[in-house]
Amino acid sequence: MNEVLLILGMFIITFSIRFIMFAFAGKISFPGWLAKSLKFVPPAVLTAIIIPAVVMPNGVIDMSLTNNYLIAALFAFVIALITKNLLKTIGLGMTFFLILQYLSF
Repeated sequence: MNEVLLILGMFIITFSIRFIMFAFAGKISFPGWLAKSLKFVPPAVLTAIIIPAVVMPNGVIDMSLTNNYLIAALFAFVIALITKNLLKTIGLGMTFFLILQYLSF
């Protein structure tokens, strides 16, 4: 019974937070400076998630040429600069990473 109440409580909290955001989505307007600032949030969050995984794949900082994560990330960065295409960047970056992983063993 406690599990059911726990799941119900999590549902209510999650639904309430999301419902409030959708209910007021078109009714609240931010000042110009805040709207401009909020555009930097997604890149900052993605960078904060990706950089530790790339630079510290084993829990220790590894900036060497044997770090396949780092090499593949640099390759993907170059592909992104050249093509400016997200799908190509992800596809080629992952392919390059898998080739590096295969050749490492």
